Amino acid sequence: MSDLKKHISDSLKTAMRAKEKQRVAVIRTILSEFKKIEVDERIELDDARVLAVLDKMNKQRKDSSQQFLDGGREDLAQVEQEEMAIISEFLPTALTDDEVAEIVKAAIAETGANSMQQMGAVMAIVKPQVQGRADMAQVSKQVKAQLG
Repeated sequence: MSDLKKHISDSLKTAMRAKEKQRVAVIRTILSEFKKIEVDERIELDDARVLAVLDKMNKQRKDSSQQFLDGGREDLAQVEQEEMAIISEFLPTALTDDEVAEIVKAAIAETGANSMQQMGAVMAIVKPQVQGRADMAQVSKQVKAQLG
């Protein structure tokens, strides 16, 4: 079992003892998503894949929250934001824009990319380094800016 997955399981036990209902529900959702992937793909998740799943779940909550706000449902948006806060606890600290720019610059140098046609090669190097620590849309903009 990956270290991060074990940490999340331990957090579930702690939340259950503290009778934190919403926290328990969110962590159970996280763990069920892990289990679903493990059963479907017959694999054991490593930390990188766990981070990818957490990042995806966080993005889904962010999108839902924005849609609820656009629809005038602040109450539902608040629930989504609270879930995002719980999921974010398990993600590593976010990278600053300068740190992302440095990672992109190093990847461009490593691949020798000089046009937008090589963006995929650059993203293939950058993505594992920033997964769960930066918004991939922002990373993509950085790559486009530096290549374009």
